[in-house]
Amino acid sequence: MDGSTIIPVLIFACGLLAGFGIYAIVSSAPPVPVHAALYTENAPEPIGPYSQAVQCGDYLFISGQIGLDPATGNLSDTVDGEARQAMENLRAVLLEAGLDFADVVQARIYLTDLADFDTVNAVYAGYFNEPYPARATVQVAGLPKGARVEIEMIATVR
Repeated sequence: MDGSTIIPVLIFACGLLAGFGIYAIVSSAPPVPVHAALYTENAPEPIGPYSQAVQCGDYLFISGQIGLDPATGNLSDTVDGEARQAMENLRAVLLEAGLDFADVVQARIYLTDLADFDTVNAVYAGYFNEPYPARATVQVAGLPKGARVEIEMIATVR
């Protein structure tokens, strides 16, 4: 081989090696997370166009649950009862995913009256052990079905 053919062969070989390197990087990229909806009959059916929960990658995003009894569709007469039923609804969704409250990393509580904070907080605290999830509690103008409490959560998937 003379000098005029070596350079094109080297360029071709370098391009081929670079192509294999790029292919190895691209083909080993993690897959894009798939969104999978989750439903259970042990929690109320959604009252709008949303899923009870959606798993995406290593997280389960649980839609806000109000204190609707899944069997009757009724709310409790008390804030304490609503909070307890909302937590039981959340437990049902977590169990459907093979999880429990220890897997929850974040929660949001919506109250129509912040005067109910201590009552709802006492119910909520009964479902968790330390380390507690991160949490926010806010007052809102209203909730579906006239509920006084709504709670949503994010959990890590095992």
